[in-house]
Amino acid sequence: MMTRNHLKDGKDLSAWALGLFSESPNRGVGFGLGFASVIDPVIAGVMGGGDYYWGGAASTLFLVDPREQISLVFMTQLMPSSTYNFRAQLKSIIYSAIID
Repeated sequence: MMTRNHLKDGKDLSAWALGLFSESPNRGVGFGLGFASVIDPVIAGVMGGGDYYWGGAASTLFLVDPREQISLVFMTQLMPSSTYNFRAQLKSIIYSAIID
């Protein structure tokens, strides 16, 4: 329940978010009871899916991916968070380093 999308009519965050607080357009990303979660990896433009995460105002990020057994905590102090897209780059670097 914490990570399942609870937005009305199964919509993603792009339909609800103001866009002022994120460097991400939030397409393909739902919201559970406390966390954003990827509901459509193709639309979201990410590898994997099923992960859940949240970022802070100063570009911080935590991410959990149970499928890949990844936990990430990224701490920085860059305001506003849209100044530089650390989050997408971190995720891309981490997922591209996975060797099956």
